Amino acid sequence: MQFTTAIIATLTTLVSAERIAVHHQPLTKAGLIAQKEFMRQRAALFLDENAEVPVKDYTNTQYFITVDIGTPAQQFNVVPDTGSSNLWVYSSKCKSVPCLTHSTYNASKSSTYTADGAAFDIEYGSGGVHGYVSHDVAGFGGVYANMGLGEVKTVSGATFYISQMDGIIGLGYDTISVNNLPTWLESTDLADKSFGFYLHNNPDQSYMTVPGFETEGYTLKGVHNVIEQTYWNLNLVSMTGPNGVVDTTGYKAAIDSGTSLIIGSATLIDPLIAGIVVDQTCAGIDALPNITFRFDETDYVLTAADYVVQVTEFGVT
Repeated sequence: MQFTTAIIATLTTLVSAERIAVHHQPLTKAGLIAQKEFMRQRAALFLDENAEVPVKDYTNTQYFITVDIGTPAQQFNVVPDTGSSNLWVYSSKCKSVPCLTHSTYNASKSSTYTADGAAFDIEYGSGGVHGYVSHDVAGFGGVYANMGLGEVKTVSGATFYISQMDGIIGLGYDTISVNNLPTWLESTDLADKSFGFYLHNNPDQSYMTVPGFETEGYTLKGVHNVIEQTYWNLNLVSMTGPNGVVDTTGYKAAIDSGTSLIIGSATLIDPLIAGIVVDQTCAGIDALPNITFRFDETDYVLTAADYVVQVTEFGVT
């Protein structure tokens, strides 16, 4: 697939065809800590050239969509994730505690289910998902595909216990698909395999479009070619913080809908944010400096309101 990603801002009155609702799950302090630890351990996997590319579990990820699997449809809240390429959900045969508190896929109730049985095992640094491949119809927004998916039977790791998701639908490239399974997009008969997200501060106004994306009602900020078809990797020219420009030569940046965090190598992030001190009470954050990311020739400026995670629990921020 050939993809181009458009980064946009300042959306007003929007005109589009089919829109798929995107559900918001507020980030908790426990979820944030677990997400950071998961990403730290996931990054460690890539130090091993033989490590399997993992499907990502983003604990308390901000946004979910509802996906139908099987006939009649069984519904699941899943992460629409441009940072992975597989569809997996919990199986009704799963006895792990997280499976008992989430929606599970029951193959015996689907007339379109086809058995496969190949192992579907993904290890993270902090645990993993284990099961087998099944084939069934899956889709959302009126677009469906007969495809191979991971039916997860056991999980391990604390991150799954506090996750709000029933699974993940990967929207990355098939080059990073576990078991080389065709992605959902590749498995559809869509001629136009583009899609878009509109993530609003008001969660009731957030949605996804597929196929296609909005062409009116916004001010275009920039358009960037994908330079490596694994994740949605773009040309990261530079990052600028209070200490000046950070050299990003040799690095790419993945546009990842599956996480609410900005993740990077310590060799890049440490000099970028050195000297930025955030009070635990969030006092004085308005005075913190801006951080700028440049993709190609376009600058994206983040204020402290963008890059400081503020979590309110029990009335305390």
